[in-house]
Amino acid sequence: MKNISRRSFLKTSVLGATAFSLSASSWAQVAGANSDIRVAQIGFRGQGGGHISSLRKIKGVRLVALCDVDKEVIGKKIKELGENAPQTYTDIRKLLENKDVDAVSIAVPNHWHALATVWACQAGKDVYVEKPASHNIFEGRKMVEAARKYNRIVQCGTQCRSSVGIQEGVKYVQDGKLGKIIIARGFCYKGRRPIGLVDGPQQVPDSIDYDLWCGPAPKEPPRRNSKNGPVHYDWHWFWAYGNGDYGNQGPHQVDICRWFLGEDAIAPFSMAIGGRLGYKDSAETPNTIIVYHGYKIPLLFEVRGLPKDKASQTAEGKDAWKMDDFRGASIGNVIECENGYVVVPSYTTAIVYDKDGKEITRFDGKKKKDTNVKTPLGLVAESGGHHDNWIAAIRSRNIKDLKAEVLEGHLSAGLVHTGNISYRLGAGKKPGEIKEALTDNKNLAEAFDRMAGHLDANCVDLAADKLQLGVPLKFNPQTERFVDNDKANEMVSRNYRKPFVVPENV
Repeated sequence: MKNISRRSFLKTSVLGATAFSLSASSWAQVAGANSDIRVAQIGFRGQGGGHISSLRKIKGVRLVALCDVDKEVIGKKIKELGENAPQTYTDIRKLLENKDVDAVSIAVPNHWHALATVWACQAGKDVYVEKPASHNIFEGRKMVEAARKYNRIVQCGTQCRSSVGIQEGVKYVQDGKLGKIIIARGFCYKGRRPIGLVDGPQQVPDSIDYDLWCGPAPKEPPRRNSKNGPVHYDWHWFWAYGNGDYGNQGPHQVDICRWFLGEDAIAPFSMAIGGRLGYKDSAETPNTIIVYHGYKIPLLFEVRGLPKDKASQTAEGKDAWKMDDFRGASIGNVIECENGYVVVPSYTTAIVYDKDGKEITRFDGKKKKDTNVKTPLGLVAESGGHHDNWIAAIRSRNIKDLKAEVLEGHLSAGLVHTGNISYRLGAGKKPGEIKEALTDNKNLAEAFDRMAGHLDANCVDLAADKLQLGVPLKFNPQTERFVDNDKANEMVSRNYRKPFVVPENV
């Protein structure tokens, strides 16, 4: 299989070299403005299945192709779709050569997000790509550059941006209704059971093209084997492919925080504390972590993979692994302001409270009795889903119509990466040493105290199982490089496995 190149795409794309020189108005006349938009789904064992369901509901969209490296996954989906099943591929490069595909929706492991997006842009395809936008900082910037160079419509899968309820909550706060923001918080208190221990490399199922699955990452035998098998899903907890739960759930919540704060760059300072504690398994990423991002107004994110307490770990049935919460949010956000706070407990709702915890109002995007009533944003409530927004922007050829354009995805993913890099460069410390290091950061110190209490409730001995105190990292948002830290800058990108290389020049 030879590497895909811009030259080959220019020869094989539907409009050839002229496609890339067309203005937005000219393009709208020839592709998708008034005709069906032909979409291919790349990856659909998990989140991609939801993509397919969303796409098939949108008028004027045709699902014309499927691509997955697992033939068993393809077979199940073809059987499910029946007579309406589209053509299938295992190799994304072959799919992108198809001139009958206008756009691609991508739901593959994190380490493939950037390369799939860059290649698709080079091939003249518009892109919807799952969160986090990238696997590292370098990749995110290359995705933005590719979208700009080839005039592509690239939407990231941070779908809360399309929620009318959350849009209204953001506007409420930015209009000063609660005074100034004091701190923006995000939470992922999601139970994660251990994935088990393996004693060596595991066998890859025959149905999976493992060379393609590894792609840009090193081609090494998998060292995991849970109920998901040796390849699927648990890649999230290995640095070569995933970014832990900070990179899995976190992109939604840090994106909402950054949205409320009005920040349009990666934070100039980051520091993390965490560990993989409470059990032993083969995974690498922390199941417990707090990350501080030093904007002018601080952003603090917390991951708790363990349940509320030890008793909840062993409970059976409905309440098994019951999780904790903070001001009503176990997975969500709390935006603390001078005169109250906003809780975002779901992907659709923002609830406003006063300083005493009394609900003031809530925004959930539900239709009013008069469907012509406008929201504070001038939008009719229930304005449609995130894929709908992407398709509408494809038709308009205007990136400003996108709710989560690729630059937004890159910046929020960048917060994940800087936090994880701080953690990975850190060292195990005793609780007293960590407390001393946090003397000048009251927000991080407060979060650490709650983290320590949570771990104690799960019978974790922090004197023996030390938490990792991350390195304080200064970051230049303009150059997107760390300041005076060579080791951190080495982790801005990665060593790519040819031919699966994210190019410096897209």
